[in-house]
Order: sequence, then C-alpha cells, then structure tokens
Amino acid sequence: MAILDQAPQALRAPPPASLAAKVAHLSRADSYAEGTSAVTALETHMSWVFLTDRHAYKLKKPVRYDFLDFSTLAARRQDCDLEVMLNRRLAGDVYLGVAALTMSQEGRLQLGGAGEVVDWLVKMRRLPDAYRMDLLIADHALKAEDMRRVLTKLSIFYRDAPAVAVAAASRGRHYQDDIRAAMDDLLVPAVGRARQVKRLATFLMNFLHEHALMFKERRIIEAHGDLRPEHIFLLPDPVIIDCLEFNRAFRLLDPAEELSFLAMECDLLDAPEVGAAAFDIYGAITGDRPPSSLIVFYKSFRAFLRAKIAICHLKDEHVRLPEKWPRQAKAYLRLAESYRLAAP
Repeated sequence: MAILDQAPQALRAPPPASLAAKVAHLSRADSYAEGTSAVTALETHMSWVFLTDRHAYKLKKPVRYDFLDFSTLAARRQDCDLEVMLNRRLAGDVYLGVAALTMSQEGRLQLGGAGEVVDWLVKMRRLPDAYRMDLLIADHALKAEDMRRVLTKLSIFYRDAPAVAVAAASRGRHYQDDIRAAMDDLLVPAVGRARQVKRLATFLMNFLHEHALMFKERRIIEAHGDLRPEHIFLLPDPVIIDCLEFNRAFRLLDPAEELSFLAMECDLLDAPEVGAAAFDIYGAITGDRPPSSLIVFYKSFRAFLRAKIAICHLKDEHVRLPEKWPRQAKAYLRLAESYRLAAP
C-alpha cells in the first residue's frame, strides 16, 4: 500500500477541476489563444459567461433542479449542442459552436487543448451592447424602424413554425400549477403583499376557468421561451439570443403569450409602444389577432411568474444583491395588478 501511495503524480489521472478553478482560469486573458485585452466574467443562476474582446463563452454550472439537470459532463455537452442548434433559428451565425475545456496530465486547464475534457462551453460572437434593446429603451434611443424589423422577424418565425399538439387540459393544469407555486413563493414577509398576491392569483385562476375554450383555440409552437429585451440586439439584421434551451416544455407556447411576455417586460421599462407595435405587426403577418382579454391574462400571468422568480433568488445558497430581489418582485406585482385593473 505504501508503494502505491508514493506513485508519481504523473501516473495518476488528473483530478476533475472544480467549478471555482474553471472560473478562475477562464477569467484570465492569457487563457484565450485568440488574444484579448481583458475578460469580463458574469455569473447567472445557471452559468458563467466570459466576455473577451471578440467572443462570449458560456460555462454551465453543474447544478440540478426540478426543471433541468446539468450535474454530469455528458448532460452539459448535450445542452451546449442543443443551445447552439436552437439559437441559430433567430441568431444566425452568432452561435459559433461548442468548445472543450481540457486538463493536461500535469493538471493544467486549457481551452481547446488536447487533454482530458473536463467541461464544455458555448462559443458565440460577442455582440455590441450599443444595440441591446433594453439599453436602447433606457437611453430613449429605441427607433420605430428598429422595432418594426425585429417584430417582423419574430412574426415570420411564428407564422412559419410548425404547430405542436398540446392538450388544452394539460396547458390549463400547467398554468394552474404555476399560479399556485408562484403564490406560495410570494406569500413571504420579504414581499409583504399578501392581499395583492392572493387577488392576482384569484384573477388568473378565474380567467382560466371562464375562458377555457379560448385556450383550446390557440396554436402552440416551439418558441424562443425567454423573449426579454436584453436578449434582443437591434442590428441591421436583428438578432435574438439566449432562447430557453434546457426544457422543451417551457418553449411550447402560444406566440401571443411570448409576445405578451416581451410587451410586459417593455412595459416595465416604460416602453409600452413595443407591445402595441408587436401585436399590430404580428396580426398583419400571421392573420392571428388574439383577444385583448387574453393578452391581459398573458401579461399579468408573466409578471406574476417574474415576481416569483425574483423572490426565489433569496433561496440561493449564496444570495447576490439580496436587497434587489424583493424590490424587483414588488415591481412585477404592481405591473400585474395594473393589468388586472385594466382587464376588459
């Protein structure tokens, strides 16, 4: 046994790199053969993103939740491949492929090296923030022509996407489960809006019961799934990135729900003109003109869910910006309430 313990380190398989070691390596400029003046590392709930001068690399955290499983190397590779494939629908050549992070026999990490693969990253062209929709809105620089181009692209995508068969009863249960779960998470002291939360949940549940036939008539497609203004870049050919790749069920949507989600997020940024233009252009291109009451439901429902997502950040093991999430949850609840009060 003593002889085995004294075996040269070079003869042993290299230990798997920890997430912290991977993040530290990928945060250094000299880790990139392409050359870069600096690296900006951004942490999200499920990944790390590393921005070089010309590219963006996304490393998925080895996490597991009810709705996704990134706990194995094989699962992360599969999701990287899927992310590239799905995002090329609306982002063209922005998604360049999947890059390997390897470890040499000496225990050194290398992006694209010849050693043992210890993780996978999605590689993208870096897009200029000057064209990001949420930042343009904040700077009061959003132009009607830019809006028209991106909404036209989305509407054509929705029109041409094949319909997916989803039972109306199943969709109804999905909405009900989401509303109940959101209510439970929002009925906490950090939010402090118990009456408002219950009132909104009742409004949403009642709409589902009273308009069941309306949902049966809606067309479902495999959509983007996370259509927020920060994912839209208003280049001459608009680009929409970061689709929700890890759970197909979350992408199976009525196009009107996805557009309502975008409209709701733009309402929060004080840009209601986006929602108005969205449904005018969508209706002209697709011939689908969803009832205004359904749009109100979708916007209120999505705001309710976003409030829940915000407050659930307080459940993280290491909470970043703890003061931000209750404030954000309350802002979404106020928006959801405004839709309820304006319901036809």
